[in-house]
Amino acid sequence: MEVTEMTDGTDDIPSSALTELARAHGIATEYDSFFGEQVTVPATTLRTILSAMGVAAGDAESVETALGEVEAAPWRRIVPPSTVVRAGSGELALHVADGHDVEVVIVLEDGSIRPVAIPAQQPVARTVDGATRWRVRVPVPSDVPLGWHTVNARQSGPTDDVIETGALIVTPQRLTPPPAGTGERSWGLMAQLYSVRSRRSWGLGDFADLADLAAVAGESGADYLLINPVHAAEVTEPIEPSPYLPSSRRFLAPLYVRPELIPEAAYLTDPDRTRFEQLHAEVAASNTNASRLDRDAVWAAKREALEMLFAVEATPARRAGFDAFVRREGRALADFALWCALREHEAAGNDPLPAGTAIDDPAVTELRERLADRIEFHSWLQWNVDDQLADAARAAAAAGMRIGIMHDLAVGVSTEGSDAWSMRALYAPGVVVGAPPDMYNQQGQSWNQPPWLPSALAETAYAPLRDMVRGLLRHAGALRIDHILGFFRLWWIPEGSGPGEGTYVRYDHEAMIGVLALEAERAGAVIIGEDLGLVEPWVRDYLGERGILGTSVLWFERDEDGGPLPPERYRTDVLATVNTHDLPPTAGYLDGEHVALRARLQLLTRSVEDEWADFEAERDRMLGVLRSRGLIDDDASEQEVIEALHVFLAASPSRLLGVSLVDAVGEKRVQNQPGTDDEYPNWQVPLADSDRRAVLLDDLAKSPRFRSLVDAVERSLRREE
Repeated sequence: MEVTEMTDGTDDIPSSALTELARAHGIATEYDSFFGEQVTVPATTLRTILSAMGVAAGDAESVETALGEVEAAPWRRIVPPSTVVRAGSGELALHVADGHDVEVVIVLEDGSIRPVAIPAQQPVARTVDGATRWRVRVPVPSDVPLGWHTVNARQSGPTDDVIETGALIVTPQRLTPPPAGTGERSWGLMAQLYSVRSRRSWGLGDFADLADLAAVAGESGADYLLINPVHAAEVTEPIEPSPYLPSSRRFLAPLYVRPELIPEAAYLTDPDRTRFEQLHAEVAASNTNASRLDRDAVWAAKREALEMLFAVEATPARRAGFDAFVRREGRALADFALWCALREHEAAGNDPLPAGTAIDDPAVTELRERLADRIEFHSWLQWNVDDQLADAARAAAAAGMRIGIMHDLAVGVSTEGSDAWSMRALYAPGVVVGAPPDMYNQQGQSWNQPPWLPSALAETAYAPLRDMVRGLLRHAGALRIDHILGFFRLWWIPEGSGPGEGTYVRYDHEAMIGVLALEAERAGAVIIGEDLGLVEPWVRDYLGERGILGTSVLWFERDEDGGPLPPERYRTDVLATVNTHDLPPTAGYLDGEHVALRARLQLLTRSVEDEWADFEAERDRMLGVLRSRGLIDDDASEQEVIEALHVFLAASPSRLLGVSLVDAVGEKRVQNQPGTDDEYPNWQVPLADSDRRAVLLDDLAKSPRFRSLVDAVERSLRREE
């Protein structure tokens, strides 16, 4: 294996002590690249990432001090801030001062008390801060139920008693499989919701369109509808188009609200109703525009309309419902709404808060009071978003879907967003996450998102992760985790460096996957992890063991000779699809649009000729396989090839199959070209057919091309039963 050292021409090889310190904090000091090279991470990168974790490592002395601190820190606490175990197993690690006794009780989620016996053992001793402490291991009783519990540990001695508490999170061994009859498998529709418009839309697909799309898909035999992330974005223009770069992953985007479905719309005054209808008409005129979506125009119109509705006096029942929502969401909602109000305040021409101003700064407290009405408005928006999403979930169930709405969880949040500001202590400063170079993104990727600090997650007992997942699953039957490898390790990039100049940082996957599984089990939801790219072999086995489905994309599944993997050899516990949102729709892929577009945007590191040759060989081998199975003939049309690819995929044992809506209408344009920003209209492409005519939701159920593809998939799956 070739070894590559990432250096800038100077002596930047890390010392053994710096290497040890980095590894103690979960930082990779070397890794295997996508191209088979072993890369040694330079000392400057390790120091930058340690600094982002709050660890001083600028010289040899500080490195030695930090090493001593990382080794001693766990011993200073009697009970860890959080302990995550699987049901029926696990233990608590206590650290007790010499000459003291310890008693442990578990306060269960329901408030009941469980004393815990401490077995006889030979504890381990360590001198910390000049005093001896003992490590005592306490098994968690096997009958402690799933849930969020509290450990109370009392350390008593000759002169003092100390009580410490920590969280005990008991998680399922394995998630319940997707709902299906014996031997049955499920398929679902996959869509970029904002691109799917109806004649009643406000220029973008919204939650009313989601309900209708779920009805169409469910009546066609689909068991789920996977949509793009609908996390909260900006509330002032310009609106970030990428659903994978949100302001908050805890709250949702009011851009997806259908204003006229809010009950207060029935009580507008005549002048307000006239203006309301005018606003709708102005943006609805773009519903048939197939060239580009305009989030800014849509939000400006919706915001004015929503402000009219907010001004209508609520009925007592509506007011009670809103108050209950605010109480349930608590301080997190108040802080998110405050951030929204502050952004509007600045956009109106007021002086922005100084960079780095914390949420508890007196200036922020004063603005929280002054902007109380706008804070209530943004809280009210979240209530209506939640209400309309619940309606969509009910529509999916009424249409016969066994799983229902499947949300998509973005990897992270914007560095300038609500979460990064209001929960600043959770995020590492001075670094962003991304991906190292690979075959499809040969320069690597920077996603401009701050990473969670692993230590901060543990200190907060993973509550931010819990609340985020719980909120998304409130009105959903499944959750897709984009880049689930981020639960294991993330690629941290020092700000100002290129995407290839980072390294991996490990997270406590047992804790994070456990929390995810606990919330999913309680919600009765299915979890799918997008496990593409540079995946350590054991990770897929681990996810399978926990009942989390993986992801298979037809074009990425290869046999030993590099040809298409026979579908019979696909993994069982996966969501299998022909394409993904980072590739062109299948019609475009068959035309080589992924090569042509990257060539136009100068994103290739190999020659265009080599890229075309490799693609054409890949496509021709796939077409040859389809012919050998009798799925197409020599003069098959594009539509026939696309249907054959889905029938080919249906021959796999995979539990879930996904059908992209773009494939069902003949769209060729890619929604997102990784590695680009302004060079390509990422996430702004409306749903259109092969002739670039807008496809409206109203006409979808009767579309011959849509009907043909979904019927072919339905027949292929039901033929097996």
